[in-house]
Formats: sequence, structure tokens, C-alpha cells
Amino acid sequence: MTIEVGDKAPDFELKDNHGATVKLSDFRGAKNVVLLFYPFAFTGVCTGELCALRDNLPKFSDRDTQLLAVSNDSIHTLRVFAEQEGLEYPLLSDFWPHGEVSRAYGVFAEDKGCAVRGTFVIDKEGVVRWTVVNALPDARDLNEYVTALDSL
Repeated sequence: MTIEVGDKAPDFELKDNHGATVKLSDFRGAKNVVLLFYPFAFTGVCTGELCALRDNLPKFSDRDTQLLAVSNDSIHTLRVFAEQEGLEYPLLSDFWPHGEVSRAYGVFAEDKGCAVRGTFVIDKEGVVRWTVVNALPDARDLNEYVTALDSL
């Protein structure tokens, strides 16, 4: 079941592309969070989406927002991907237990073994204020995230 607007965002603890532990609850009371699930590093649509976010980071930082991108890739894959594409925000690995966080948010495609394109805008109190879930081939519009942040 996908997390809905008004739900408390499930807390999690994942390793980022540098091996550091990132907890969603660490941002509570301090920053809004855009939590973005994507299928796999190095794929066309995913690379396009994540590079668009890279190119528009001020739209998030100016709104007191932390961007967190989650895939089911290993931290090693994510490290190389981030270095290759110049991604300076955390890429989180939901590799093991495989897809545990993706499942908690209702965006894990069991038949594909990866997360679909789910995005959750979470306010400083840890409540989901906006969400969209797209199928694997369908890119998201980052301007929709910005509009959602502006409504907080």
C-alpha cells in the first residue's frame, strides 16, 4: 500500500553513496524532505531525472529542503554513478534487505525487483504533504515538487 498524503512518513536508516548512515528522522524539525525513489542508476530516464535535480538544487535548498534519492542499487554502484554524473545530494541504497524501505512506502515492484518512480514531499514534522507515483518508463516533473514545497 502506497503512503498517502497526511500519513506519517515511515522512518528509515540507509547508507548513502559514501557509506554514511542517513535517517529520515534526522531531518525532523530541521528540513523538509523530497524523498525520491527511482529504479536503477545508469539508466536513461533515471539519469535524466537525477541530473535535472542536480541542475536545479537551489530550488530545493532555497526552500529549506533536503533531497534524498533512493534506489535498490548497492552503495558502490551509487558512488560511481554520483561521481560520473556530478550528483552532490545523497543517493541512498535500499539494496539490503532488498527493497525494505521501498516496500514500506509502497513503491517496490516485486515483479521487477526495484522501486517504481515514487516521490514524497515530507514536511518538517515528518508528515507526507504531496506524493506522486509514476510507472517505470514515465519521468516526473520536478516543477511539481517545487510547487508542492511552496504550499507548505
